[in-house]
Amino acid sequence: MIKIFPDAQSLNQFAAETFIEIAAEAIKERGKFTVALAGGSTPKSLYQLITTAEFRSQIDWSKVFFFFGDERNVLPDAEESNLRMARENLLKSLQIAEDQIFRWQTELEDADKIAADYEKKIKTFFNLKEYEFPRFDLILLGIGDDGHTASLFPFTEALGETKKVAVANRVEKLCAMRLTFTFATINNASNVIFLARGAAKGDVLREVLRGDAQPEKYPAQKVKLKNGRLLWLIDEKAANNLK
Repeated sequence: MIKIFPDAQSLNQFAAETFIEIAAEAIKERGKFTVALAGGSTPKSLYQLITTAEFRSQIDWSKVFFFFGDERNVLPDAEESNLRMARENLLKSLQIAEDQIFRWQTELEDADKIAADYEKKIKTFFNLKEYEFPRFDLILLGIGDDGHTASLFPFTEALGETKKVAVANRVEKLCAMRLTFTFATINNASNVIFLARGAAKGDVLREVLRGDAQPEKYPAQKVKLKNGRLLWLIDEKAANNLK
């Protein structure tokens, strides 16, 4: 489903309401809510909104468990860290306990070790057997101007991974290793919400949502949930080329 909003404020309002709705339902049914956060600049204002009185009072945050769909291979306090952004704009304000936050242990430095450690933690939390995948209640995603999502970049090795929950992914154009959920993990979620704002996203959204299937070139096209709800939340500026 695609929903288009006149501005960032109305998009974030709807996203926050949907976040709380999914959380409340999960807690009611299973006693906990599992969410994988997105990094980057787009979700920052959403996280800030969720911490306001309107939303924070609606659920029991002691029953919410936070994960990260991807991370940069930097220390937790680095300016580029997705964890740091989430702490500063969401987790600290909600007073989330450390044992409710499942992060990539980037102190390990070696990207493959970091990914293997994260996969092990996730499998333990969800009590998974070999080759089983977690079923997150919600995964939040963004989309890059090149069509990447999480840290699944065009023409990178991780796009074809089908057996692992999380991997290290070499991104040549960034000269860097990234850490990311695989599509096998993303597509097993109950809910996935894409957040897309700004005119700079217009061209890539047209290709991802209206163009031919080219998932190696536009990895976001590979998000196809097995048994869940996929929701695209887009502002007018980003949606201009879809009309």
